[in-house]
Parts: sequence; structure tokens; C-alpha cells
Amino acid sequence: MSTSSKIFELSKLKNGIIIYFYPKDNTPGCTLETIDFSKLYKKFKNLKYDVVGISKDSIESHLNFKERFKVPFHLLSDEKVQVQKKYGIWGMKSFLGKKYMGTIRSTIVIDDKGKILKIWPNVRVKGHAQEVLDFIKSQK
Repeated sequence: MSTSSKIFELSKLKNGIIIYFYPKDNTPGCTLETIDFSKLYKKFKNLKYDVVGISKDSIESHLNFKERFKVPFHLLSDEKVQVQKKYGIWGMKSFLGKKYMGTIRSTIVIDDKGKILKIWPNVRVKGHAQEVLDFIKSQK
């Protein structure tokens, strides 16, 4: 489900798409990543790419996050982690020596024909949105 109140269908897109998977709304890294993609959103759109963020947070959480940080693109809720499992984004993580299953911060770029052009697994947030923009520019 999307913050547009509609089911998101990848097959209905006319542009390429950047899908970034992030662990949780309103956490420092996820907020910074979302702000960075938001700042570059018009540049992505000019290159004919849409942006969506996906986490397992609820639509209500996404709507609050989107409003709070003026996010110009849709956030998708994957509460049952079906999409994350499909893309291999749901996996074993470790924090302070404790292992658990969670979202592996990742980004996928898909062209307007549905072909995956690049996957960034285990993303480091700082400068990542610019790295994605630079990659897309290099494909033109």
C-alpha cells in the first residue's frame, strides 16, 4: 500500500524507478536518506525516474513521516515484508552483538522497461542519493 492510498503497481509505471528500502521511519539514518532523496527528487524526475521508499512501517507512520519531512514522493508499506523478501532485502542483521531479522538498507534502480540496472546492498546513507543520481546520469 502507498501513501497515495492506492496499491502500487510497478508494471504500470512509465518512467524508470528508484526503490530504496529502509528500516524505519523517523530514525536518524532513514530520515537523512529520505531527505537526501527528497532534495534530489526534481533531478530524478527530469531524468524520467520516479522514487519510492519502502519499509515495514504502517501507512499511518509513513503519512506522518512524509508530512513531517515534506517528502515529495510516495512511501510504500510492506508490513508483511513480502516485497523485501522478494528482492532479498529482508535478512539477518546484527546490532551490539545481537542477531535479528530486519530490513537490509538497499537501493534498486529499474529502467522504464522493467530491467534492473543496479542494486546497492548494505547502503551507507551519506552521499548515497547523489551516487544513485550520478549512476542514472551515466546511463543516459
